[in-house]
Amino acid sequence: MAMENIRHKLALLPDQPGCYLMKNSEGTIIYVGKAKVLKNRVRSYFNGTHDGKTQKLVSEIRDFEYIVTASNTESLILECNLIKQHHPRYNVLLKDDKSFPYLKITNETHPRLEVTRRVVKDRAKYFGPYPNAFAAQQTKKLLDRLYPLRKCNTLPDKVCLYYHMGQCVAPCEFPVQPSEYDRMVGEISRFLNGGHTDIKKELQRKMEEAAEELQFERAREYRDQINAIDALMVKQTINLHDTQDRDVFGYAVDKGWMCVQILYMRQGKMIERHVSVFPYYGEPYEDFLSYVTQYYSDNPALPREMLLPVPPQEETAAADDASDDGEGVEAGEGAEVGESLRRWLKIKVAVPKRGTKRSLITMACDNARMALEEKFRLIERDEKRSVKAADGLAQWLGIPSAGRIEAFDNSNIQGANPVSAMVVFTDGKPDKKEYRKYNVRTVQGPDDYETMREVVRRRYERVLKENLALPDLIVVDGGRGHIAAAMDVLVNELGLDVPVCGLAKDAKHRTAELLVGDPPEVVPLPRDSQEFYLLQRIQDEVHRFAITFHREKRAKSMVASRLDAIPGIGEKRRKQLLRHFGSLKAIKEASVEDFKPLSIGEGLARRILDALNEESGGAEQPTV
Repeated sequence: MAMENIRHKLALLPDQPGCYLMKNSEGTIIYVGKAKVLKNRVRSYFNGTHDGKTQKLVSEIRDFEYIVTASNTESLILECNLIKQHHPRYNVLLKDDKSFPYLKITNETHPRLEVTRRVVKDRAKYFGPYPNAFAAQQTKKLLDRLYPLRKCNTLPDKVCLYYHMGQCVAPCEFPVQPSEYDRMVGEISRFLNGGHTDIKKELQRKMEEAAEELQFERAREYRDQINAIDALMVKQTINLHDTQDRDVFGYAVDKGWMCVQILYMRQGKMIERHVSVFPYYGEPYEDFLSYVTQYYSDNPALPREMLLPVPPQEETAAADDASDDGEGVEAGEGAEVGESLRRWLKIKVAVPKRGTKRSLITMACDNARMALEEKFRLIERDEKRSVKAADGLAQWLGIPSAGRIEAFDNSNIQGANPVSAMVVFTDGKPDKKEYRKYNVRTVQGPDDYETMREVVRRRYERVLKENLALPDLIVVDGGRGHIAAAMDVLVNELGLDVPVCGLAKDAKHRTAELLVGDPPEVVPLPRDSQEFYLLQRIQDEVHRFAITFHREKRAKSMVASRLDAIPGIGEKRRKQLLRHFGSLKAIKEASVEDFKPLSIGEGLARRILDALNEESGGAEQPTV
């Protein structure tokens, strides 16, 4: 069944970059990987041959998830974050907990530009993360040529080679005004925050001039610097360099269902996500906000910031502003929503219309939309599989159809509180509106065969009387005796010709074999077939329904017997007490005055309380 589920999910994989998470039979994530095209990469695990390590991994996979990203760079960074979060056993090479590199401008009298993997609160400026150390170093190398900040960790006694190369202002020997440092730090910040377009244009001009002057080595250097900018200045939406803890919300709706995705960002990194799919009945955005408020009412661990999508009526304006580099949190319904949540939760709530944070919300919404589409496609495939299983079962049994199946099960404890239940499966799917419960009336003691006779008789007498649709197949929970009892009533008492089959269990109470016919014979149904799985689901469902009904009846009978044993309490007053108080526990905890609305005097009220408290052991005695 796990491989069947995997095959269906493989067919739904998108042609987009992202990360995938492989799970074993216990639901534990055993491998996290990245892909330029999720469909091709994930499918490759289940097609063809592999080396020993990969084959061992594939042999343990029972399920998988995937997260779509906007670019390959994002999938790389996300992969690292997921591995650090889940520590999958097969990600051996990435278990060293290395973080991605950042560029840092130190907060010193003579600031430096350096590459670091640690982000700390030292009032320095951090930019990144970058996909690898080489990319960060190349960017630093470019900036060192453009902005000659200090290079040495400690100031030397005299100028060094960097000064002679024009890459250092040499504060060790020459005075440098703070305004000069402010200018360079400001230009570096603008460059790393997206203002590199002007630099690229200048480099492009210099490259063309060098080429015209036949200075090809110099032109190649400019070309490499331009390529480095193109490779390294990709906008990142997975990570933010401000190390904030934030929750990013996105949602999607379709066919009366809503999917909400929450991306959890901790220390500026997306480490996890939460997916909820549920039906909604009002306006989508309003129901989405209702979900958000309920989520935080049960969740005391609040982030520093929450990001929410803009209301639908503001989406057009947000799309028009999407190219702007600012965050674009403007007035409107979204701002009002954010302010209301901020006041309630006492955290920062943003409804960005453009910029990096808007891109994060877009990614959350895209993943929500894909999760919803996958749900509908899986349901559609499941329905087709269910219909196919029902048709296949009919062929195995030699009957025209198994479109409507009615199944019965009995439940009692040594004959006490006997009940029975019937469930209906239409085209291989449970039809809960058609379920029925039966209180056994005529059978005394634990007699399963007579109970089956009574329930089948009552069910199909009513079917005939009310001209209801007959089932294509009747399934009884039991073996030859149960089949014989049901067929005796149907054929000899009611004159009905409806196929009856039985599901016999093994010593471990698991579905073992299918019996049909008169006399019943075993149908050689393969245990790994969809038809056998359908019968298992039917048997499990009718057993669950019967057991639940039996527990409810037993609980009510225990309450009724305790109240009936009290002098002065009859059936009418017992129902009145239970309707007013709701439970036996509430009656026991009531005071004498609480009985007055029921016209029960002080004497009877005390008698009720004394009787119930005596049964539960009375007052607690002190320990001697």
